[in-house]
Amino acid sequence: MPSINSDYSSYIIGLTLAISSSIFIGSSFVIKKIALKRITAKGNLRASAGGFSYLKQWMWWLGLATMGLGEAANLLAYAFVPASLVTPLGALSILVTAILSSKFLDEKLHFVGKIGCILCVIGSVILILHAPKSDVITNFSDIVARLSDSIFIFYVCTVFVLVVIVKTFFVPNYGKTNITIYLIICSAIGSLTVVFCKAVALGIKEGVNIYDTSIYTFCVLLVMAVCGIMVQLNYLNKSLDIFSTTIVTPVYYVMFTTLVILASSILFKEWQSMANSDVIGCVFGFLMLIIAVFTLNMFKDLKNVQ
Repeated sequence: MPSINSDYSSYIIGLTLAISSSIFIGSSFVIKKIALKRITAKGNLRASAGGFSYLKQWMWWLGLATMGLGEAANLLAYAFVPASLVTPLGALSILVTAILSSKFLDEKLHFVGKIGCILCVIGSVILILHAPKSDVITNFSDIVARLSDSIFIFYVCTVFVLVVIVKTFFVPNYGKTNITIYLIICSAIGSLTVVFCKAVALGIKEGVNIYDTSIYTFCVLLVMAVCGIMVQLNYLNKSLDIFSTTIVTPVYYVMFTTLVILASSILFKEWQSMANSDVIGCVFGFLMLIIAVFTLNMFKDLKNVQ
C-alpha cells in the first residue's frame, strides 16, 4: 500500500472506481441477455446470425448504457492505479452476473459452477494483493513515448494477425459451438483498448491543452479506444446470444485479464520492479483462475448437480 498520502488517495479512488465498474458491467451482461432473449422470442434474426434487431429493443440500450457507465468508471480508474490492479477486479462482475442471472434469467449455477466463481474471486484477491499498487506511468507524454516500444509494436501486430486469422478461418466454422472463438477477439482487442484507455484517462486527468500538439495524439488514441470498445461489444454480444451468461462472463474475464496484464507488462515493464514473492503470488492467482474457468466449462452441462 502506498505510504504517501497522495498516492494512498489515488489508490482508494482507483479502487472505488474499479469496484463500481464491475458492478455496472456485471449488471449490463444480464440486461443485454434479457433483451436478446426477447428478440429471439419474437422470431427476429439473432445477433449471432448477423441480425441487428436488438437496436430496436430499449432493454438492450439500457444494458449498453449500464456498460457505458461501467467502462467510464473503468477508464477513470486507469488514471489512478495500474492496469494490472484494475483489471483483476473485474472478477466482481462475475458475482453480480451470477446473482442477477439466477434471479432474472433462471440460469441456475450448480455446485461446481459456484465453486468456480468462488475460485475466480479468490484468485483475483491474490492478484490484487500482489499486483503493483502504484503506477510507473504518471503522465500522458510518458505513455505516448512508450507506445513506440518495439516489443509492444510486435505485440500489437501479433494481436491484429491473430484477430484476422480467427475472424477468417475460425468464426465461420466454430463461432457458434466454441465459446472461446468470439471471446478471443474481444480479449485480444480489449488488451490494446485498455492501453489506449489508460492513455486517454491520463490525458483527461492531466488536462491536455487543445492548443498543444499532443491533442492530436490524444484524439487518435481516443478514436482507437472507442473503436476497440465497439469491436468488443459486437463480438461479446454474439457470444452472449449463443452461450449462457454464467459461462461467458468468467471465461471472458480470465482471457481478457490475462492479455491485459500481458500487454501491460510489455508496455510498462511492471514485473521488473516486483519482488519475487509478488510475482509468485500473481502466477498462483492466475493458475487458480484457470482452474476456475476449467471447472465452469467442463461441468457447464451438468444439470443435476445442485
